[in-house]
Amino acid sequence: MDGMTRRTLNDAPLLDAAVPGRTPSRTPVWFMRQAGRSLPEYRQVREGIDMLDSCFMPELLAEITMQPVRRHDVDAAILFSDIVVPLKAAGVGVEIVAGRGPVMDEAIRSRADVDKLAILESDVPEVTAGIEIILDELTDSQALIGFVGAPFTLASYLVEGGPSKNHEKTKAMMHGEPETWHALMQRLTPTIIRFLQLQIDAGIDAMQLFDSWAGFLTERDYREFVLPYSTEILGAIEDAGIPRIHFGVGTGELLGAMSEAGSEVMGVDWRVPLDTAAARINAVSGPKVLQGNLDPAMLFAGRSVVEQEVARITSEAAAAIAAGHATGHIFNLGHGVLPNTPAEAITEAVAIVHGEN
Repeated sequence: MDGMTRRTLNDAPLLDAAVPGRTPSRTPVWFMRQAGRSLPEYRQVREGIDMLDSCFMPELLAEITMQPVRRHDVDAAILFSDIVVPLKAAGVGVEIVAGRGPVMDEAIRSRADVDKLAILESDVPEVTAGIEIILDELTDSQALIGFVGAPFTLASYLVEGGPSKNHEKTKAMMHGEPETWHALMQRLTPTIIRFLQLQIDAGIDAMQLFDSWAGFLTERDYREFVLPYSTEILGAIEDAGIPRIHFGVGTGELLGAMSEAGSEVMGVDWRVPLDTAAARINAVSGPKVLQGNLDPAMLFAGRSVVEQEVARITSEAAAAIAAGHATGHIFNLGHGVLPNTPAEAITEAVAIVHGEN
């Protein structure tokens, strides 16, 4: 499948919510990290298999991607992958350490290190094959969302050597050696675009750019050191004809700036009410579709709490749309599903959003 033969989905709630002028048949809902440790079937198929290895096994990555769709009746699958997969595919030494996250074989500390960083130029046939299997199983009302990590988050992993609480090495390079920082962002951007393009060519229906760590930045630093590259990535696929979603954690102060990068949909984390977020976005970029933003911890609080929270969030979205500050709403969490979330609570939350039982 290539971009010219993408599935035509005439009744997919996620796409209908993401495209202005279309009305979804129900409020679409999917959850970040819906595939993963919260599901017993995931723990079973992943047993003894390294996390990154599983991202390069077509049948397994397809199975993991589809598990929450089958179980929860969500309106979209999100490709099972990791933000470091394109680095690994390019030949960068990285492994995902249990309980810690992605750890680099060698951190990037100098301009010479940047210049040596591998760039992804080839296809990643394992991912393409996985997407093909997923598309065969999805119905015409279920979208497949592809994703990539934004260059800031990838750069931080590379500079710190792994996850960081304070991003001090990242910020030190950004401010102390800005030329090296910009060279690193310029080096990463083609790899991210390439990995995104091969997902588009394989037939994904929408995409999300995750900037997991952007919330650690001031707006001024975000605009100078990050925004141009995220804009370049989203711009590179503008003609693909698929909705583009942009999301970061703890980015309430950055929503206006992030909305300038060019996505149709803005993900909002759980710290900012959707109507407040919409006003911030609209003031900078005009109205966009909102995605979010149930606090993942609420899935532990019982049905009545989830019902109250869903009602509040959907009413905030409706208020934003009525005010002309937003054009639609895709329900999601304000971050990812927590690993020990009861699977039944996720299924129940989806049914509540859909207005069932």
